[in-house]
Amino acid sequence: MDQEKTGNDASPHRVNNTVGPILRRGELARAVAEAAVLDNPDKDIRVDDKVAYVRVESESEMVIRRSTIEEMLGRPFRMRDIEVDLSSFAGRIEISSEHIRFYYSRHL
Repeated sequence: MDQEKTGNDASPHRVNNTVGPILRRGELARAVAEAAVLDNPDKDIRVDDKVAYVRVESESEMVIRRSTIEEMLGRPFRMRDIEVDLSSFAGRIEISSEHIRFYYSRHL
């Protein structure tokens, strides 16, 4: 007899703790991806370029600093300006004038 599977099954390919921004492709997306690597040296940062957008992700938490983005861009940058290119994000988000943080308060 076949057993019916429900959509509530927690399989390993549907459950994860990845967090991070999804940005429109361009100068800022490249700068954020580079800054994520520099600002999170203890994390495995994955950058997935999907042509129209760039997904930057890591496990559990990622902090990206304004000063690092400025260094990558070679010009001043206001953290609130990231919202223009931020199509979506995974996890929770916290934005200040000095950094942006993606995180989960609970882990799966």
